[in-house]
Amino acid sequence: MIDDLALRPLEPAYLSVLRTRAAINAGVLLALALGAEIAVRSQGGPPGLVAAPALLLAAWSVFLAPQRRWARWAYAFTETELHVARGWWTHAHTIVPVRRVQHIDLTRAPLERKHGLATLVLHTAGTEHSRVVLPGLLREEAERIRDDIRASIEREAR
Repeated sequence: MIDDLALRPLEPAYLSVLRTRAAINAGVLLALALGAEIAVRSQGGPPGLVAAPALLLAAWSVFLAPQRRWARWAYAFTETELHVARGWWTHAHTIVPVRRVQHIDLTRAPLERKHGLATLVLHTAGTEHSRVVLPGLLREEAERIRDDIRASIEREAR
């Protein structure tokens, strides 16, 4: 049944969000590395001892890692379940039955708002894995899924 389910990728605009977040983190890393590089050089250390590895890590985190992260997320929503698949090394396919949803959040960070995106967060009964996060949806799609889940919950409550 899961193999027949057509999973959809996250919105391509989410890749820009991931890259921007990575660039901000890389900027902080490079600033710290520059400070460490100056300290190492003042003690007679070789040039590039700290800055070179930091620059390589920053380049990887901005240009390669976001594409890999984005490509490893997919989802599908049926009338009764939300499927969220993710992971590169460890694959996880989470199935959330709509009837188990207790609370729904729709969040929009500044970068997501800029790109018209939202993150859907489902809270279910239980303690372990009771929070399922699905980022990178168009705001309208996230709202549609939220509203469909809410309507389904209200129908079952009657």
